[in-house]
Amino acid sequence: MNLAETAQAAFTEAYGTGPAGLWAAPGRVNLIGEHTDYNDGFVLPFALPQRTVAAAGPAPDGRWSVCSTLAPEPVVFGVTEPGDVTGWGAYVAGIVWALQDAGFEVPPARIAIASDVPLGSGLSSSAALESAVLTALIDLGGLDVPTERRPAIAQRAENVYVGAPTGILDQSASIRCRAGHALFLDCRSYAVEQIPFDLAGEGLAILVINSNAPHQHVDGEYGERRKSCEAAAAALGVPALRDVSTAELPQALDRLDDDVLRRRARHIITENQRVLDTVSLLRSGRVREIGPLLTASHASMRDDFEITVDQVDVAVQAALDAGAYGARMTGGGFGGCVLALVDTGRADATAAAVAAAYEQRGFTAPTSWVATAGPGAARV
Repeated sequence: MNLAETAQAAFTEAYGTGPAGLWAAPGRVNLIGEHTDYNDGFVLPFALPQRTVAAAGPAPDGRWSVCSTLAPEPVVFGVTEPGDVTGWGAYVAGIVWALQDAGFEVPPARIAIASDVPLGSGLSSSAALESAVLTALIDLGGLDVPTERRPAIAQRAENVYVGAPTGILDQSASIRCRAGHALFLDCRSYAVEQIPFDLAGEGLAILVINSNAPHQHVDGEYGERRKSCEAAAAALGVPALRDVSTAELPQALDRLDDDVLRRRARHIITENQRVLDTVSLLRSGRVREIGPLLTASHASMRDDFEITVDQVDVAVQAALDAGAYGARMTGGGFGGCVLALVDTGRADATAAAVAAAYEQRGFTAPTSWVATAGPGAARV
């Protein structure tokens, strides 16, 4: 069975009837722009073919229930407040709560989830789950929620209900991406531009390498990075680090008397510029030239933002040594995935080089695949 059929079968098994429909939302890879989203900056993600599918239908008992092929027990809840539902079910309960908090009458529903987005890999399986459920509930209830408003509702579910201090990148990518394009998002205005990103015509591919060093956002490290950025912006007297240009960087760093804040600020300020430079190159069709920007982004995450781990650093270096035009960690950090820009014919050799480097160091073997830019959330 394919993923949609799996979700439909899970619904029928759990609830004894067929669903009213199927809704899917993708995981994402962030091409460049890491931790810039909660600094009101710029990001450039694209949607993965890997998706989460929600089979859903109305619930006769006035409650919400959700089951998953990846979890042993269903989760059932009524009207809740943040903290009432924990674990994976909190992402679903959070969507219901966030919609209600925004003033919408959310229809009680029964939901079954199936997903092939790798968990704990930095490809935003949580946003895929949120976005699939959000899209299903909006359609089931006939709710008037414009597409451009939906990512903020899903983000609020994750920030307030789940307690993960993420920016709006993941939900925007899962909801607003288009096939064959990367999503250039201004995280302050929420303005988007669809940037053509069909690499096959250029003889190129994005190789995604799952380091198999899992990460989680609901921990102290992610929150500490956000607090550091906010402290640096406050010390510089700006609303967010997005408001400091690279031309102003030397003066800004001189005004920060804490070395950690200086390094955190330097990453965000230079990363925003790298996103803008990458978009400029893609607009003009100079795709190979984005490679050094990807690699510089990784060095900044490693040295200034300090969010990489040995596995991702080894994967990046092995990919570069194998001839990649550029490589970087993608996602929130402390594990997860690496992406590498490679010639199409070099993808397998690059993946093999990374696997060999892992074996030499005794790391758990990585998994790799070529990613193509897929569509955002929609009814299947």
